Amino acid sequence: QVQLVESGGGAVQAGGSLRLSCAASGRTFSLYAMAWFRQAPGKEREFVATSVKIGSTSTYADSVKGRFTISRDNAKNTVYLQMNSLKPEDTAVYYCAVSRVPGTYDYWGQGTQVTVSS
Repeated sequence: QVQLVESGGGAVQAGGSLRLSCAASGRTFSLYAMAWFRQAPGKEREFVATSVKIGSTSTYADSVKGRFTISRDNAKNTVYLQMNSLKPEDTAVYYCAVSRVPGTYDYWGQGTQVTVSS
């Protein structure tokens, strides 16, 4: 019912910046939250940030606080992740996810690769 398309990934040197975008289509009228997760090779998927519709609340993982900023354009059904001061440990495939019911993420994008070199 909801399709997600991520873009903006790429390769950057440590200290650089990237901006990821995720556009949602389909039945987006009932979206509760949009979020970003990431997964590095050999590791489990990790929460990065989420934007909740009610109260325009944003939440971040401790590892990215102060460096990443999530934003949302409800009119375009798009969520963004501005990543500054990137570190090699930020290297991962970044996934966009959508929640239509609080507590669960029902739909996922295919991911976009972010590579940060030393």
